[in-house]
Amino acid sequence: MNTNNTRVYRMTFASVYPHYIAKAEKKGRTKAEVDEIIFWLTGYDEKALATIIDDQTNFEDFFAHAPQLHPNVSKITGVICGYRVEDIEDQLMQKIRYLDKLIDELAKGKTMEKILRT
Repeated sequence: MNTNNTRVYRMTFASVYPHYIAKAEKKGRTKAEVDEIIFWLTGYDEKALATIIDDQTNFEDFFAHAPQLHPNVSKITGVICGYRVEDIEDQLMQKIRYLDKLIDELAKGKTMEKILRT
């Protein structure tokens, strides 16, 4: 694991979550939609998300303890932060970038149906 990835993994989800919301709201989307994406991707629910935020859970533990990644996660493709998400070899970094990609799609105006690969 390289040093940059270690820093990302140790970042708390709570420190990034407000940025996800701000990015969405700046484009007319809602916190509820951000939460729906997180719940879809990870299997967490509202209560679990609140605990994760309160406990300052880092990204490594956030994904390690996720109830279940959605079965359609492999349908998340495309470029985020200069990398094709489907080609990222580091499993944890790929999961983080999946979430980034979904939030990016929300901010770009995609419908929830398309974002959630239904």
